[in-house]
Amino acid sequence: MVKEIIEDAKSRMTKSIQSLEGNFSKIRAGRAHPSLLEQISVEYYGAQVPLSQVSNINAEDSRTLKVAPWEKDMVGPIEKAILTSDLGLNPTTMGQIIRIPLPPLTEERRKELARVVKDEAENSKIAIRNIRRDAISDFRELLKEKEISEDESHRAEEDMQKITDQHIDLIDKSLNDKENSLLEI
Repeated sequence: MVKEIIEDAKSRMTKSIQSLEGNFSKIRAGRAHPSLLEQISVEYYGAQVPLSQVSNINAEDSRTLKVAPWEKDMVGPIEKAILTSDLGLNPTTMGQIIRIPLPPLTEERRKELARVVKDEAENSKIAIRNIRRDAISDFRELLKEKEISEDESHRAEEDMQKITDQHIDLIDKSLNDKENSLLEI
């Protein structure tokens, strides 16, 4: 019973870290990366679909993204979707290819993004601590129902704390890496 609770908590903590990594990948570090356009959706035959499902997105160089729609009729809607997104990007169309130059980040914008990254990391730490709290309350419930001994409960809580510390360390490392990439000129 204790092992299942610990495995469930580990799984949920890992998902929290994966979510954080996904959020970090959407925050621009000055380099062009196709994941910057992941959240943009385009109207395609009456339905909103992700941009990646109607086009090929590549980093042409470190400051330019290239979007190649699969259908020539999609050039206009894709360009409009990029313009109306909150990313502040200005696409230029050359025939069937849409190029998106990324402006260099200002020092002020870099610091602002670093704050956003710290907030994201703190939210993930809170989520991990909440998972730990839930697991420990489950252990205490098992103890109260006399399904496990006090020693087992105490050992399980210590194990849970070690696992939590490991995941928090992973978040700190990820945060440090992202901050360094943001603040690097």
